[in-house]
Amino acid sequence: MAIQSVNPATGEVVERFTPHSSEEVARRLEIASSAYRVHRTTSFAERAEWMHAVADILASEKERLGRIMTEEMGKPLSAAIAEAEKCSFGCRFYAENAERMLATEEVETSARRSYVRYLPIGPVLAIMPWNFPFWQVFRFAAPALMAGNVGLLKHASNVPRCALEIEEVFRRGGFPEGTFQTLLIGSDQVEAVIDDPRVRAVTLTGSTTAGSAVAKHAGARIKKTVLELGGSDPFIVMPSADLEKAIETAVTARTINNGQSCIAAKRFIVHEAVYDAFAEGFVRRMEAVEVGDPMREDVQVGPLATQSILEELEAQVRRSVEAGAVVLTGGKRAEGKGNFYLPTVLAEIPTESPAAREEMFGPVAALFRVGSIDEAIALANDSVYGLGSCVWTEDEEERARFVEELEAGLVFVNAMVASDPRLPFGGVKESGYGRELGVWGIREFVNVKTVWYGGEVENAGAE
Repeated sequence: MAIQSVNPATGEVVERFTPHSSEEVARRLEIASSAYRVHRTTSFAERAEWMHAVADILASEKERLGRIMTEEMGKPLSAAIAEAEKCSFGCRFYAENAERMLATEEVETSARRSYVRYLPIGPVLAIMPWNFPFWQVFRFAAPALMAGNVGLLKHASNVPRCALEIEEVFRRGGFPEGTFQTLLIGSDQVEAVIDDPRVRAVTLTGSTTAGSAVAKHAGARIKKTVLELGGSDPFIVMPSADLEKAIETAVTARTINNGQSCIAAKRFIVHEAVYDAFAEGFVRRMEAVEVGDPMREDVQVGPLATQSILEELEAQVRRSVEAGAVVLTGGKRAEGKGNFYLPTVLAEIPTESPAAREEMFGPVAALFRVGSIDEAIALANDSVYGLGSCVWTEDEEERARFVEELEAGLVFVNAMVASDPRLPFGGVKESGYGRELGVWGIREFVNVKTVWYGGEVENAGAE
């Protein structure tokens, strides 16, 4: 399989790479296994020193790293620079908190002493997507390496420069050889890596289809998996909402990262009392979004990452319109070269159309009218996905109901959904399982070991 970096704004090939052979992959797996035996014995202080150095590189070279991201997958340069900064923050967070998060926990039992230890498990394979080519990797790698594991990265094949740059950043930060490696392989080689006994666990961020396949294969080998998959996040607006703020945020929430984010707001569920005003303001602001060369400072939406993604989005919009949806603005690709699609708003959307049922990975918003909070919650939950959700209301009773009843891993009230290293991140239903970030993320890939000294086992049962 060819691995190459293609600028989605121009269609030009930036660089080509030779995929790793099966022999090279085996060599890197052995390096990872050997590195793990050493890395697991290092102190938290040593790991923190290296991680802080990585954070320094990310912060000081954010413009250069941002340009690599933008050239490979098309996000606006300002957003790419911000992504590098966020990675730096995430590295510092785990450098400063990992030891506390994984500290031995004493538990009072009938034993002379009993406690819980959190210990690393070995090489972890990370199968990562192109849409946040640095952040998705670092939010796995920072906690994994601080826990004493080592990382193997199978990045999306359209961002090989990002993948290799991340490996180099960890090397420059001082992490020993083999602690973090990139595997330049295609999807057809992933199963063989999962099969290898030296790989102890797998984490994947990507489509539900890809997650299902990886979980099935890893499960057959009894290997732990964490999956962060697709989303069709609801953005709910109730009558008491600050409408101007909700509209402003809605535009950002739908167009962030060129609309290519699992936690981007995709289904806008608006109470009929404010529907017309919201729709008018939303459409007007979506039409004002600047689309163009992502290297320009004034551009808010750049190209979609690949030609195939553009074609899929076009097909989803076309089928939704054929089913009865109405285009309020946009609904087509921009003129000229590059994978550009105009910010789009669809309304009067049929229940079984793609706009209602599928994840639309681009700047296309689906607008729905509801008559009550019960209808809003029912519509929001009427999805196979359950990643993020966003609600706009000043009513405390409504807020409480949304928090309790929305089937999602995240509920943001009067704010746009985002990930934060200090809080758990993940979904329910077909949006995946397990959690990244926070203490919950660093404990996903550790051996939670019970230790018991002396005493009699009381009521322990057959196990």
